[in-house]
Amino acid sequence: MTIGAAVALVFAIKTWVVNPYKIPSASMEPTLHCARPGVGCESRFSDRVLANRFIYRFRDPHRGEIVVFNTPPAAKEECGEGGVFVKRLIGLPGELVREDEKGFIWIDHKKLDEPYIQQKRRDRDTANREETWRVPFGQYFFMGDNRGDSCDSRRWGSVPRKNLIGPVFATYWPPNRISLR
Repeated sequence: MTIGAAVALVFAIKTWVVNPYKIPSASMEPTLHCARPGVGCESRFSDRVLANRFIYRFRDPHRGEIVVFNTPPAAKEECGEGGVFVKRLIGLPGELVREDEKGFIWIDHKKLDEPYIQQKRRDRDTANREETWRVPFGQYFFMGDNRGDSCDSRRWGSVPRKNLIGPVFATYWPPNRISLR
């Protein structure tokens, strides 16, 4: 009986409260590490993070949060993989998101302050062109911190609110990367 109750408690916590996730690609480098020998990965071990699965029942997502979400079907078509992604929330419902020719992001004609993006990790594919997206109401626009190596909303569109699992609030592995966000 005790073992059954413990298993049920763990299952309930993972389902409704907090769940661990592994960072599989270089799209969030250097904020979140993936493991070498992966292309663009800086570390021997992938970061393991915890996502708060219930907070979005009480408040709206905030720009700049790193969020775990289920991808829309177009992500599988565009990136060759789908499922659960971890990316940074950039555009909120109804906003106009623009990436300029230097890889800087503008929200409703105001340049977004992104201290977490290194210059060498801005998107190199935007040279001599700009791109603009309107985020539909009830949806969110996500990008990786390693813009040149991130398959994100710029390719497969925005993500419906119902697909958001929750914001990352902690890194728990490897030990030298333990932190709260």
